[in-house]
Amino acid sequence: MSVKQKIGTVISNKMQKTIVVKIDNRYSHPIYSKIMTKTKKYLVHDEMDKCNIGDQVLVEECRPLSRRKRWKLRKIISKSSLVS
Repeated sequence: MSVKQKIGTVISNKMQKTIVVKIDNRYSHPIYSKIMTKTKKYLVHDEMDKCNIGDQVLVEECRPLSRRKRWKLRKIISKSSLVS
């Protein structure tokens, strides 16, 4: 069984052990053939609170941890240059 993994950008880290990750999905419009971008936000479990806003992260699907949290942080791909 394969585990779903996605790459996204951290947009909020104000909660304890939880971050909000923005994931962009690019697709071609079926009629107009224009490249469209659909953005979705996911609540992700960050056990050590080590992510900051702007970080590129790899997240993976897991069992439900709360009402809306079904993803966990796998690794930080790149740290943000923003100092917070």
